[in-house]
Amino acid sequence: MHKYCIALLISLSSLLLQAQDAKTPFEIRSLSKESIRHIKMQTAGGSLKVIASESAEARLEIYIQGNNDGDQLSKEEIQERLRERYELTIEISGNKLIAIAKQKQGVGNSNWKKSLSISFAAFVPKEVSTELATSGGKIQLIGISGNQDFVTSGGGLQIDGVSGKIKGRTSGGSILVENSSESIDLITSGGGITARNCTGTIRLNTSAGSINLNDLKGDIKAVTSGGSVNGETITGELFATTSGGSIRLNKLSCDLETATSGGSIQVSFETLGKYVRVRNSGGSITLQLPKDKGMDMDIAANNLDTKELRNFTGKSTSNGLEGKMNGGGVPVKVRSSGGKVSLVFE
Repeated sequence: MHKYCIALLISLSSLLLQAQDAKTPFEIRSLSKESIRHIKMQTAGGSLKVIASESAEARLEIYIQGNNDGDQLSKEEIQERLRERYELTIEISGNKLIAIAKQKQGVGNSNWKKSLSISFAAFVPKEVSTELATSGGKIQLIGISGNQDFVTSGGGLQIDGVSGKIKGRTSGGSILVENSSESIDLITSGGGITARNCTGTIRLNTSAGSINLNDLKGDIKAVTSGGSVNGETITGELFATTSGGSIRLNKLSCDLETATSGGSIQVSFETLGKYVRVRNSGGSITLQLPKDKGMDMDIAANNLDTKELRNFTGKSTSNGLEGKMNGGGVPVKVRSSGGKVSLVFE
């Protein structure tokens, strides 16, 4: 077991670099002789990174800056503020790396100009699980595999090339997830979400931003309360809803359920899945379907436009369509209470 507890930054003489800025580590701890399988990192005002690396290059980088308008502080000034206001703990126990930076009890935020932004970047072998928390910075995970649980109150989330169980939360930032797989569960209260080239069970939720989906495969659920949903090249099963924005979904090869209360909907399929359900209570719907596919049609709208209705048996009016296309098959249910529905068959 190796254990390093730094309350007053005892090992200041081991610091590697003099100048302190956003791109210069305040200290670098080698982890090349350790077998890290789990990482716990917490900080009050900085960012957190975990990046896959070769064992020989494994290390923990510590970055420290002043919070006062990005002022660059000398090493001596940082040392003084650390002694006065912070507890910085680095601990390696078994296969677990712990890096925690927090203000001392009783310091509070009475003089925020003396506060510090303390960030950690861990470069470790790929197979590692994480437990990360910061109240004000960005979280990045790159190239790792395992169970990942991370939260920030004010920064964005970036996930690239991560596999396993991925659970991330941010109260005010955007989310980018790409080239990742298995189980993805990401929520933001105030930002947008972009997901691309991902597979598996994917859950994306934002209270105020837009969602962009590209090249996804799996069981996908994307929900926003105030933004638009845009997607392209999606395979599997897609549930996509918004309470106040438009929906644009193209090149679909999936089961689909989608709905909005405040914008238009445009959907186009390359291949139908097991069902199509589209609902709009406040705008128009344009739905492009394969012309030779068997479908059970159930359409209701204020105004229905079907210019290319062929091989159809059933009832067709200006307000709805009920019957079978090409002998029947995939159920297609569309509801629009406030706008026009246009059906296109290609």
